[in-house]
This record gives sequence, structure tokens and C-alpha cells, in this order.
Amino acid sequence: HPSLDNCYEGVLQGLAEAGYTDGENGVSIEFQNANGSTSDADLMAKTMVSTGCDMIIAVATPAAMSAYAAAKDADVPVIYAAASDPIGSGLAKDLNAPETGASGTKDALNLEGQMKMIRAFLPEADTIGILYTTSEPNSLSHLKTFEELAPNYGFTIESVGITDASEVGSGAAALVAKGVDCVNNFTDNNVVNNLSMLLNATNGANIPVFGSEEEQVRNGCVASESIDYVALGNTTGKMAADILGGADVNTMPVSVVSDSTPVYSKANCDKFGIT
Repeated sequence: HPSLDNCYEGVLQGLAEAGYTDGENGVSIEFQNANGSTSDADLMAKTMVSTGCDMIIAVATPAAMSAYAAAKDADVPVIYAAASDPIGSGLAKDLNAPETGASGTKDALNLEGQMKMIRAFLPEADTIGILYTTSEPNSLSHLKTFEELAPNYGFTIESVGITDASEVGSGAAALVAKGVDCVNNFTDNNVVNNLSMLLNATNGANIPVFGSEEEQVRNGCVASESIDYVALGNTTGKMAADILGGADVNTMPVSVVSDSTPVYSKANCDKFGIT
């Protein structure tokens, strides 16, 4: 989905700035897209290892977990971009010294800023709905934090867990049936990849949806406290270049990217009478 495309664009920028450009000086970068399929990601990662790649760069937590599973016993370093909970997903033992053969960037969503923003847009709202994928560790950790923050801002959280893309539509309908005042997205890859299905249900019920990054706002959400995923990818690419240059992936600290900028869509706000 678009935010992950932005990560990849940034990765290529970071690598190029360090002298690693596809097709130059013996460098070969092979891009593969699993299109949200874990089984495809697993197979792609295994093939990359078996064909002798020197490194796997994985964009987002599901791809990182596939890459790590394939590479951990083959001494192939993994650098990941936008893994929201590297420790919870088993990609790092410690953010300062991962000691797993993998390191990368953690996108630390400004969840409290997001909740403050929702309260500012919707001063009378009581309930925030969350649709999340039960197999994505990043979504589980984000949900836990959101639930902890909610009482501080006068919100209750109604969450619906789903397992795959086929359940996005029914999960969205379940949130609507619960009577939520709005919906908040995390960087749940399954949900974001099927954002139109969620918006189809919520728009019909006049329920605004808040995203977690700019591309979700471009694609129909009202607003977001957004991380720059091109910049995050750039940092990831530079880390990968350092590993290729001889740095030890086991002791390379995970880079935590947390700076955020509020973004909103006037057109999407107007749909719900939000100012």
C-alpha cells in the first residue's frame, strides 16, 4: 500500500546516497512484493536466501518476520523498515543491541497526539472503533496503548479483531453496528491495504475514520498525526549500507522514528461537517 511504497522509495534513496545503486558497481537490488500474502512473503524470503543474497531489506512487520524466519540460520542480515514493535515481534532482544541478526527502523506512532487530535476534531465523541489484524504484533501493541490512553481523554475503545483481508468488510460492519462515533486506523497492513472496504462501511453510516499516516488521509481518512515514511525508509537504507560496509547487525541499535506532523483533508472533513 502507498505508505510502504514510500518506505521503499526512501530505502533506495538511502542506499544510493551511500553508493549502492542498482546496476552500478556490481550492486543488484531485487524488488519483490508479496501483496499482503504471508505465504508468498515466506516463499520469497526463502528463495532470496537460497539464491545467495547478501542482505534482505524488509518493509513492514509481516515482511520482516518472513525475512527473519528465512535468514536467521543462514547468516544473512535482515534490515527492516517500519516495524512498530521489533521486540514484541521477535525481531530484536533489545532496541540498543538487537542480537538477532536483524535491525532496522521502528515507526513509533504518536498515539497520544493522535488521540488528542481526534478529541479536538470531535469534542462530543465517546467511542473510538478499532479494526485490527490479530496476527500483526504492531497492531496488538498499538491497541494496548490506545486502550490505556483512552480514559485520559474521555474515550472508550470498541475493537474488532480480524484474521485476513476477507474479514475487513465484515469487521467494519461490526464496528458500525457497535455504534462507534469514529474509527481510528493504526499501521495495520491488512486493514490499510483494504482501506476502501472499511471506508465503504463507515462513510455509509456517517462515521469519520482517522488514519495513522498521510497516505491514508489521501485515500479517504479525515486526518492523521503522520510519520514521514520516505524519511524513515531513507534512514533504513543508510543502516543497510552500513551493514554492507562491515558494521555488525547484531549490535546496530534499532532507529526509532517518532517525529510526526498533523495532516488533514478538508474535502474529507467536509463530508462529515467537521471543521
